[in-house]
Amino acid sequence: MDGLREFLHKGGFFMYLNIVVSGVVLAIIFERTYFFLGKGAVNARAFLDQLKKYLHADQLDRAIKLCQAAGQAPVARVAHAGLQRMHKGELAVATGIEEALVDVTPEIKKRIPALWSLANIATLLGLLGTISGLIGAFAAVGSAEASKRSALLADRIAEAMYNTAMGLGIAVTCLIGHVLLNSIARKQAADLESFALKLENVVAEGAGAEKQDPKGA
Repeated sequence: MDGLREFLHKGGFFMYLNIVVSGVVLAIIFERTYFFLGKGAVNARAFLDQLKKYLHADQLDRAIKLCQAAGQAPVARVAHAGLQRMHKGELAVATGIEEALVDVTPEIKKRIPALWSLANIATLLGLLGTISGLIGAFAAVGSAEASKRSALLADRIAEAMYNTAMGLGIAVTCLIGHVLLNSIARKQAADLESFALKLENVVAEGAGAEKQDPKGA
């Protein structure tokens, strides 16, 4: 703790600004991780297979309840938007699915692009802290007493280096988080689009089967 306290104290004003940035970065990473591992962690393929069983068994109510039980999961919201329009026909179902897809997809990707901007902000704040420390170091050399010059110079150089390290550390964390979360978001968005298309096909197959039944009878 003493080392951390010294690190923060010697970093000066810009160090505290970067601490605020780091808090925002960690909040975004934790929130997105919770989303992908929590309410967004519904296996689209398994979910679609279960819906198929209910729809083929003419159990629409159970299919809708399954969507409601999955909460705010993207695939559940898309499926629910379509299934609740089943009584209006195939076109209405497709429209509901597409509208839900447009609403849900941005939620999968939200806040992730901010990590790239925060990486740049942290780097620049670290650079400002570095410049501030170097300016203080040169000022100390020029104006301080000879007996205090070495200590002041060391403190100012330490401030410059601490800010550099903090800014780069936050930037690296942002970039790693952006790469990982963005890849997960892109995969989920692709899976969601595939799920929506397959669900439309399932509904279309069911509608086609219903039309053929009276003739077969």
